Order: sequence, then structure tokens, then C-alpha cells
Amino acid sequence: MWIFYACGSALFAGITSILAKCGIRRTDSNVATAVRTIVVLAFSWIMVLVVGSGSQIGQIEGRTLLFLILSGLATGASWLCYFRALQIGDINKVVPIDKSSTVLTILLAFAFLGETISVTKAVGVVLIAIGTFFMIEKKEGKRKNDGEALAEPGGAKGKAWLLYAAGSAVFASLTSILGKVGITGVESNLGTAIRTSVVLLMAWVMVFVTGKQKTVSKIPPRELGFICLSGLATGGSWLCYYKALQEGPASLVVPIDKLSILVTVAFSWIVFGERLSLKSGLGLALIVAGTMSMLL
Repeated sequence: MWIFYACGSALFAGITSILAKCGIRRTDSNVATAVRTIVVLAFSWIMVLVVGSGSQIGQIEGRTLLFLILSGLATGASWLCYFRALQIGDINKVVPIDKSSTVLTILLAFAFLGETISVTKAVGVVLIAIGTFFMIEKKEGKRKNDGEALAEPGGAKGKAWLLYAAGSAVFASLTSILGKVGITGVESNLGTAIRTSVVLLMAWVMVFVTGKQKTVSKIPPRELGFICLSGLATGGSWLCYYKALQEGPASLVVPIDKLSILVTVAFSWIVFGERLSLKSGLGLALIVAGTMSMLL
């Protein structure tokens, strides 16, 4: 059953990237993250009420609560990096780097959770790493023809997306490991709601620290709609993801979740006209092949 939840997580995660990109064309990425987290939080607590696990809050052990909080902090950091990278970079370049967190997650699961690395997993890691490299190089020479990229002053921000995307991948890996430990002793919906509360607090702290709180009321209605929809998609993805983590091994759940790249690439072509070159198409094929090899 955990495979079904993992696939659902991948579908919703893929849709999230597209909706989020539509919602941060003119809206500051930190502000958008804070607003959409409100939607995710509401969605999460509604699910807690539906399954009736709210009464278990007082029974959560200190260690479990600590890891849920740490997982929430890692998620918040990953989101802030990811949506900033999406705002200043191409989806088809940012997403592959973010999904490369699979490699680090497998290594961390081996080191801290005692999950084994089989030959097929090792092959998968190599394929994903090579595929990601191919996709990263994809549009480097075409950025000057990207009207949105030209809107960014100078060359600094043209390279900054790479750092933000890499940061997103690192924190996403930590999220998976910390979340696996934290979700073990608590009902998955309740665990998701608690850690989302942490993400919400962190996101709004960033908004106030950067002095962007006054721009919240100026978000264009259309972008606000996309931000809220991306929040709903994220909520659906999280609920599926942490239910899958609770029932299945992190080293298998995470690779399936990362197949959301297929959904993202498909919609980025339909919505934004971002097309894959032959080289990046090969990279995508390698990533998918590497992911599938881990499931054998």
C-alpha cells in the first residue's frame, strides 16, 4: 500500500512545482512560501480532524517531537531555497537538482537508518547523478534568450538559482531522514500537521526578517490563486509522502516520490513551453532508469 501513497506523492509534487512557478512571477518567493504554507497547514489539520488523531498530541514522546520539529525546520529551509530557485531559474533545470536529493537520502538512510545499499541501488545512484548532470547543463547557453532571465540584473542572479537549488536538495534529504525518524512514533497526518506548523512559523519569520510583510496585500489575485492551489497540491503530496514513509523504507519511498520530475517536465512543456534538448532528454531517461532500478 505504501507504493500507492508514494506514487500519489509524486503526482501532487509534480503539479506543485508548476502551480508555484505560476504564482511567483511577480510575488516574492519568501512571501509566496509563507502564504502557501497557511494553506498546507489548514489542509493538514483538517486531515487530522478527519482521522481523529488530534487527541494523540499529548502522547507524543519528546524524541519524536524533536525530530518532527527538526524535520519541519529542514523542510522550511528547503522550500525557501526551492521556490527562490524556481523564481529565478528554469523549472527543467531547478527540479532535476532538487530531485538529486535522492542520492544523498540513500546515503544518509544507509548511515543513520541502517538501510542497505544493494547493487541495483548503487547503479541507480550513479544513473541519477549522471542524468542530473546532463539536465543541469541543459539551457545554460540559452539563458540570454530567456526574457525572464534578462529581467534579473547582472550575472549574479543568473548563477544564484544553482546555489538555491543545491540548498533545496540538501535540506530535502535531511527532511526525509528526520521525517522518517519523527513519523515512526506518531500518526502520519498528525506528524505532518505538527511539522507544517514549524514550517509556517519559519516562513513568516523570514518574511518579517526581510521586511516583505507589507507586500502580502499586494499579491496579484491570479498569482494568489496559483499559490493557494500549489499549497493544496503540496498538502496532498505531504499526506501521501509521510504515510508512505511510515509504512515503507525511506530508500524506496524517496526515489518513487522523485519521479514527480516526469509530471513537472510534461507540464513545464505544456504551460511554459520549456522543451528538453536531446542531452537533457537523455538525462531525464537516466534519472528515471536509475529510480526504477532502485525499485527492483
